[in-house]
Amino acid sequence: MSWVLATPLALPFLTAVLAFLFRRHPAGRMISVLGNAALLVAAVVLMAETLDRGVIAAQMGGWGAPFGITLVADYLGAVMVVITAITALAVAVYALADIDERKEYLGYHALFNVLIGGVVGAFITGDLFNLYVWFEVMLISSFGLLVLGGSKEQIDGGVKYVTLNLVSTILFLSGVGLLYGMTGTLNMADLARTVPTLENQGLVTVVAMMFMIAFGVKAAVFPLFFWLPAAYHTPAFSVSAVFAGLLTKVGVYALMRMFTLVFNGDTEFTHTILLWVAALTMITGVLGAAAQNDIRKILSFHIVSQIGYMIMGLALFTPLAIAGAVFYLVHHIVVKANLFLIAGVAQRAAGSTDLARIGGLYTSAPILAILFLIPAFSLAGFPPLSGFWAKYVLVAAALDAEGWIIAAVALVVGLLTIYSMTKIWAEAFWKAHPDGLEPTLYRIGQPARNHLLWPIAGLATLTIIIGFYPEPFIAFAETSAAQLLDPSGYIEAVLGVEEGA
Repeated sequence: MSWVLATPLALPFLTAVLAFLFRRHPAGRMISVLGNAALLVAAVVLMAETLDRGVIAAQMGGWGAPFGITLVADYLGAVMVVITAITALAVAVYALADIDERKEYLGYHALFNVLIGGVVGAFITGDLFNLYVWFEVMLISSFGLLVLGGSKEQIDGGVKYVTLNLVSTILFLSGVGLLYGMTGTLNMADLARTVPTLENQGLVTVVAMMFMIAFGVKAAVFPLFFWLPAAYHTPAFSVSAVFAGLLTKVGVYALMRMFTLVFNGDTEFTHTILLWVAALTMITGVLGAAAQNDIRKILSFHIVSQIGYMIMGLALFTPLAIAGAVFYLVHHIVVKANLFLIAGVAQRAAGSTDLARIGGLYTSAPILAILFLIPAFSLAGFPPLSGFWAKYVLVAAALDAEGWIIAAVALVVGLLTIYSMTKIWAEAFWKAHPDGLEPTLYRIGQPARNHLLWPIAGLATLTIIIGFYPEPFIAFAETSAAQLLDPSGYIEAVLGVEEGA
């Protein structure tokens, strides 16, 4: 199985090298698209093998676990690689019209693919040190993408972004060092067996809190989220879209992996904290969005708000809640990346993303209006789109667990999300342009218009499919949750032994 796991990891880096070598040539742009199309094929193969076997693992370099580098994919890891590949391909096509020649020459396509490689690596790594490595790969490449162009606003956002993430890295490494000193291993499957046997479980809880804060920064949870709305509205729209879709989800994934597989011995304490964090993240994010008047700033704060729903599922720690978190994770990547791509087209058509300075998009660009309504309604939780089912499962899980307050918070935040999406619709699409202009997509050349609209249409179609046919996706999420809550299959696949053997 080594090639099945290694291929999705190797392809983005190979694509990055080739794209950099051909950055002065138009072929560099198509290399990025073709490389991400190949990544999607490899991700589908990985998913097929995972569906067939449950969990697949491979040891790189011939070193057996827990001493070597382990790659492993269960249902959650495999679906995250697939959705990463889908998002990457959509953004790569969109970038053909969005990224100018100067940014291409500065290495946009290479940095973009290195970022995708780091994301894939984080989803399929089987040990904590390599998770740190992939976090650093993501940090370096994302900082490069963030400041590409060199405007004052980009540099300011980039400094805030990298500073807090470096603090997170230090805390993460400190936790890794303490955990290794306590257990003598960093292999996650081995940690799942070793950590419950430690005598000092109080120290384990302290280390768990260090990981919670470190991954919480990456996930942009309350109160560690302020770097995100300060940075995500500054780069090119292609960059904003891939950041919005993927980067914070790696932090959520890390929290879900560690707090189901390793740190599950004191859930009454750790997961109660996570529940409070989830509620405050939802509330502060949606209130921040309501106060903004720029499309990208509104969407940036909504990333924070929606992360709260995923953390809520983890915190409730029931099979239904974890399934809801997995479903929400997949749904949100598609919807949020799509909304940022739509914001880029709106800016091209109307001249700005400031709601006070634009309007008239409904009459002049009805196709864009329809494409906006699909992910916007899904984000707000309108039935029967994917966001409705994601919120429904999570609220049902909260009610089953008698979490009345968190269920109420989730419902109220959903209503406030409708307010924000309605504000964008009313200001950007429904009202007339304040300067009397008529926004139009026809100012954009036909090839560029296709490159912009086809990825948006593809992601919107995926949102509709998930919404209208939720049963297989919910069943998949339930199986994924069962694997997370019972890690024996994961441990056996990695170590080759039954749990407790």
